[in-house]
Amino acid sequence: MDWVTCAYSAACTGIASKPSGLCLAHLSPEQLPEALDQMSPGRLIDLRGTTVTSDLLARVLEATGGRPGRARLDRARFTGDVRLPGVTFAGDVSLDGARFDRLASFFGARFEGNVSLAGARFARELSFHGVTVRGHVSLDRAVMARDALFSQAVFGHGLSCERARFDGYATFDGARLGDGAAFRGARFGRTLSFRKVSGHAGFEAAHFAADAYLSATGRLSAARARADGLLDVAVARCGVDLRRVEVAGATSLKLTDSQADLEGAVLRGPATVSGRGTSTLTSLRQVEANDLALRGLDLSACRFAGLAHPAAVRVKDCTFALTTRGMRVSLRRPMLRWFSRRSALADEHGMGGSATGDPGATPDRLAALYAGLRPSDRATSADFAFAAMEMRRRAGHRWWLSVSWLLYGYGMRRGRAVAWFAVLAAIAAAAVLWSSSGHSAATHR
Repeated sequence: MDWVTCAYSAACTGIASKPSGLCLAHLSPEQLPEALDQMSPGRLIDLRGTTVTSDLLARVLEATGGRPGRARLDRARFTGDVRLPGVTFAGDVSLDGARFDRLASFFGARFEGNVSLAGARFARELSFHGVTVRGHVSLDRAVMARDALFSQAVFGHGLSCERARFDGYATFDGARLGDGAAFRGARFGRTLSFRKVSGHAGFEAAHFAADAYLSATGRLSAARARADGLLDVAVARCGVDLRRVEVAGATSLKLTDSQADLEGAVLRGPATVSGRGTSTLTSLRQVEANDLALRGLDLSACRFAGLAHPAAVRVKDCTFALTTRGMRVSLRRPMLRWFSRRSALADEHGMGGSATGDPGATPDRLAALYAGLRPSDRATSADFAFAAMEMRRRAGHRWWLSVSWLLYGYGMRRGRAVAWFAVLAAIAAAAVLWSSSGHSAATHR
């Protein structure tokens, strides 16, 4: 502690006041009014390490006219209910390491500066419902043993809850996050409701022990997070980072004109990723999912290399990349090749061993992906079946695949077979004509 402690006893950590050398809690009934008279609106109040009862808190707020200035309350202990309706703190408020034995309700309070509650412990409910803070709020490493209510709160310069512990129900519905919120390494013991939140938020490496509902208007990240129950994410016009997330229950990801990345995710329960408007999925690399449905998404740039169970992925109303159409002449066999446009995975464009290509996008692995994935529409499904054979041919499997591709496109390009039939028919007709003309010339001789 960086203050002179109360002389009442060695156990008391309250800051000593002059000239008595006692903290506010241990002043005599005659000394306390004199100490309170020194307080006034807008001035500093210093109760560091002090045990604050409900009565003492009420008398301090009354002495400051409900408008204290800078408030230093580090390691203070509040033994009764804390209620601050109509109180405005004109300066920064520091409550680092404070303990709240009963209800801590900041409802109806206003903070003109920053608020720090780092390492604070709340034995009962905590309410920041509807509170407006013009500065930044810190709850880093704080422990909330019961419900924590932050709905409709306004954080002008953001909120930090890194490594905080929410043991009860936590709600941030309708909150406005200003510069954003950080929940890196936080733990949520019960349901988290983070719906219709304005601003971006990061839940990197967080642990959701129960269901979690996340919805924000800004960028949302839950990279490396772990969810033991349901994970429901809904965003609009922003990006979502779910790389290496691990979900034991069901997963629901709803995108509206947004972009999402699921690289390395482990989805043990049924999972659905759906999109509206222009919504894209950029990566499914190394994803493990036993039941994954993709609907209404732009997958033209999505990487699939390393997808553990492609047969477990159901694709509906999604768009993929398109191969180029045309003809190519090269010195390698086959010297002449022609290409028809078809749907393809983005991994195929990066194949070929280039420095920028994906090392996991080999012909063999792409063949397995194309064979396992089965889009709902017939055209794309046929293109993938064709692509699976094409990847096997490129991998050098069985010479007859090259012949099959050349003659009739693995049985899926009827036009090619018709073209060959027409060529053969033309050659046969020419041979007959040539033979007939030769025979007629010999007869005239």
